[in-house]
Amino acid sequence: MTHQTNHSADGIATPPELGPTGRPSREFPEPVTLTSHGPARIIALCNQKGGVGKTTTTINLGATLAEYGRRVLAIDFDPQGALSAGLGVPTHDVPTIYDLLLSRNLDPADVIQKTSVEGLDVIPANIDLSAAEVHLVTEVAREQILASVLRRVSADYDVILIDCQPSLGLLTVNALTASHGVVIPLECEYFALRGVALLIETIDKVRDRLNPAIRLDGILATMYDARTLHSREVLERVVDAFGDEVLETVISRTVKFPDASVAGTPITEFAPEHQASKAYRQLARELVFRGAVA
Repeated sequence: MTHQTNHSADGIATPPELGPTGRPSREFPEPVTLTSHGPARIIALCNQKGGVGKTTTTINLGATLAEYGRRVLAIDFDPQGALSAGLGVPTHDVPTIYDLLLSRNLDPADVIQKTSVEGLDVIPANIDLSAAEVHLVTEVAREQILASVLRRVSADYDVILIDCQPSLGLLTVNALTASHGVVIPLECEYFALRGVALLIETIDKVRDRLNPAIRLDGILATMYDARTLHSREVLERVVDAFGDEVLETVISRTVKFPDASVAGTPITEFAPEHQASKAYRQLARELVFRGAVA
């Protein structure tokens, strides 16, 4: 990869400004307008550690991809239902992803809900999903139930994002088996770093045994605080360990994220000019640039 060298007014070459990952900062280009839609590329947002930004990233990545003209379906695959709440959609007394997993006669169209963002739909979840592993454990090809559900809606979308629960259990294996790619949100904190190798080992096992097509689309540094030495050191260690698999976009810590969650809307709508909104637009452009999204 070649990097552009900057020149000062007196003609002296100056090195390019480096971003948080130690690579030259750059703006990824705007995605081209799509002339047709589908079939969807399915991406699981996965990390067995909780509180690392999976749901926040699913919501805001989905919203920014929709801004760029992509048709996006977000799957709430966590019994806590945080994705559904964060998008302001009801989760009780409505059919959910749990019902789709257990009933082959249910039409996914009857479960999909619109959000406030044009082009972004969601399949909600609630606490019922916590019982799914018990019900699925005796099913034939139990790891492929979600994949069979998503095949029925794939043609209607460009991207399907799965917000996984913080575990490496049967639901997460279902998500990985259904997906073409994985994005790992990683909090810039030491203990969050320790579990990444185990998660990548799980992805490798799924690739070997269930889904040969799956690939790692990138590791996304989240909750980054450039003011702290700890955040900077953790990010440096992640880049040293995983190199170009670490996405150049970095999501910084901000109180605007919980504020947007309370409002039930993506931060790109809640505070469209905020630096966090700009970061998620940059993430969407980077994933398109990398070929993870059409």
